[in-house]
Amino acid sequence: MTDNVHTNHGRVEDRMAKYKYIDTQPRLIAVDLSRQLLPGTFEHALNHLLDHDVDLSHFDARFQNDDTGAPAYPPAVLLKVVLFAYSQGIVSSRAIERACQEHVTFMALCGDHAPHFTTIARFISTRSADIARVFAGVLAVCDAEGLIEREMFAIDGVKLPSNASKQRSGTRADFERHATKLEDAARTMVQRHRASDTAPTEPPPSEKAAQRVEQLERQAQQMRAWLAQNPDDRRGANGAIRQSNRTDNDSAKMATSKGVMQGYTGVATVDAAHQIIVDAQAHGTGSEAELLMPVVSAIKPQLRAHTVLTADAGYHSEANLQQLAQQHIPALIADQQMRRRDERFATQERHQTTPHPLHNKTRESRAARGFAPDQFIYDAEARTCVCPAGKSLHRKGQTRVVNGYVTEQFRGAQRDCAPCILRAQCLRTPDTTPVRNVAFGRGRVGVTVSHTEQMRQRIDAAEGRAQYAQRFATVEPVFGNLRYNKGLDRFTLRGRTKVNAQWQLFCLVHNIEKLAKLKYAA
Repeated sequence: MTDNVHTNHGRVEDRMAKYKYIDTQPRLIAVDLSRQLLPGTFEHALNHLLDHDVDLSHFDARFQNDDTGAPAYPPAVLLKVVLFAYSQGIVSSRAIERACQEHVTFMALCGDHAPHFTTIARFISTRSADIARVFAGVLAVCDAEGLIEREMFAIDGVKLPSNASKQRSGTRADFERHATKLEDAARTMVQRHRASDTAPTEPPPSEKAAQRVEQLERQAQQMRAWLAQNPDDRRGANGAIRQSNRTDNDSAKMATSKGVMQGYTGVATVDAAHQIIVDAQAHGTGSEAELLMPVVSAIKPQLRAHTVLTADAGYHSEANLQQLAQQHIPALIADQQMRRRDERFATQERHQTTPHPLHNKTRESRAARGFAPDQFIYDAEARTCVCPAGKSLHRKGQTRVVNGYVTEQFRGAQRDCAPCILRAQCLRTPDTTPVRNVAFGRGRVGVTVSHTEQMRQRIDAAEGRAQYAQRFATVEPVFGNLRYNKGLDRFTLRGRTKVNAQWQLFCLVHNIEKLAKLKYAA
């Protein structure tokens, strides 16, 4: 900013604004580390929790250095820096070590004793059981603060890639064939080299070709060793063979909206009151239906008689619903056709992307002629039927059994159907069919109503729809927070035990954030 100023001698001078120089160069500053954790922040709640409210004595059993050996890093310090790093989207153990050396908040949490990255990595990958107990301890604090109401638990999962190669997946038979091919290729190359050695006019095999033979033999030996260590194929819930993975055999190939990936499913059970995660598990399968009952078994101590479990259609199966009914657990689990029956989603198809004409190979369905039975007004109790034109149909004698189903049939009168203006719309062949016949099912003979049908009736009722509508607003924001705010886009460890610990650490971050933002450590 420049101002023109007139002096006493009549000259005009330019005057410039003057600011303090901001120096951001490194310097030595006396800092009180305890004052860097501001009340109300995540790091303040984290520090207070692990120092005062969560029992960490179970970590001590591993150490035997009271008389000899170097002092170890306190488990509370390692938990603090790891959880705070995860809250900032920092997952790499090297990046966490660097932050402890350079970032003042990390320094305040670790007391300016930056742990080595190998210590951090070993702590995360080997203390899964202790991390699970810390998760339970923080959950108990949430419960004591009144953040868990147990009115409704929403169960859902997110599929994330893992630290495994998708190209190294297959069955044992696939690996056997691949190892044989590698051995045959190496044998062929060796024979070709030996043949060239005997020919005086041929040059000796190059060093690159020799390295290739050695590489093929090494890969075949590694595959044979893996097959020896894993003598059995992986089996699914129904006994079918699943593909194994030579990088991480606990992970699985999963179909997602972005293609097939190699990874794990992180399942979370969330309380509807304040979105507290009451259970967190990671599984190496993409089949959500087989994960429901393990989750239910884990959350049983949290359930009350009135607690309602909700889950989407991926967890729906007759076997799951039967087990829930046997255990008297109230649940609302959608089926694949729920939205088609809900009039609120009647126009959802118009918002879907039109398929490309060159790739859409399905035939266009022909519109069915004639009014469908659901367009007739049928009263099962009064046993009456009224057609779309408002005419009453006559019931045809006794009920009949067709393909195991009890049906009640109705027939229109000649005097009503012949002059009807809707005749062309009601009958498929109005020129040859004199009157309309319609039948309504009344259930199967000697067969009780399935659990799927009972769940369908419960979830289609007004109360069921209102309760199930809360599921999306309960669990989806949790995954949005973990995936986008915390940067959880993949699991960086291998093996279900380690991945499960990492998933619980991220869920711990979410729960501690809720404590910090709501009422705890304010």
